[in-house]
Amino acid sequence: MEFRPCIDIHNGKVKQIVGGSLKDRGDHATENFVSEQDAAFYAKLYESRGLTGGHVILLNALSSEYYADTKKQALLALSAAPGTLQVGGGMNPENSAEFLEAGATHVVVTSYVFSDGDVNLRHLGEMRDVAGRERLVLDLSCRKKDGKYLIVTDRWQKFTKVELTVEALDYFAEYADEFLIHAVDVEGKASGIDEDLVRLLSEASIPSTYAGGVGSFADLERLKECGRGKVNVTIGSALDLFGGNMPFEDVIRFISEDTK
Repeated sequence: MEFRPCIDIHNGKVKQIVGGSLKDRGDHATENFVSEQDAAFYAKLYESRGLTGGHVILLNALSSEYYADTKKQALLALSAAPGTLQVGGGMNPENSAEFLEAGATHVVVTSYVFSDGDVNLRHLGEMRDVAGRERLVLDLSCRKKDGKYLIVTDRWQKFTKVELTVEALDYFAEYADEFLIHAVDVEGKASGIDEDLVRLLSEASIPSTYAGGVGSFADLERLKECGRGKVNVTIGSALDLFGGNMPFEDVIRFISEDTK
């Protein structure tokens, strides 16, 4: 299990939000934390601690009036610590090269590879061709509906009909280097992890990073157990960096000691 840090950017600010609250209309989100620091500050901090594989996520739609400010912050982070961070949010074949050239190790994509609630194989192939399988991360964030984990798109606002299963993970692994999965129903609540989802991710044949609900070191222990030490983790609102109670340095120490 590795710690994968995050930088979430909304309306041009580094924030932590309640995942299920994000709305394109009015660029609204319920905020847990709004930072006074820019994205470059966090990128440099993570780099100074030897952390790689983290992600910068642009939470505004491409059509948003705030997108330019959000993009500026993302590019600042990538230039501050090139070769250490992935980038996602509105990625497509037209803009991915710019972010990779700006210093991203991978592009993270969801919405572009789904349309009309299903997988768009042409788009999925385009993203693999543009980024290369080794530089593509598929965001398969999901919400539970009728007892199934369904992948959600468009900043977690739209359900697809694609169920996240072991078979789906095996299928998508042919196109990507890693998975990023937010448990959207518990994202930003620091109220405990989705253990069933973590168990599912432990079956993936490529690395996966889980996000959602981590609020204590006990949650990290449960994540390690349920994920059999194979599932990486990102922590947002619970970190003291973002107004939470879990000390950033202690989290790094806890996970690094656990993996020795």
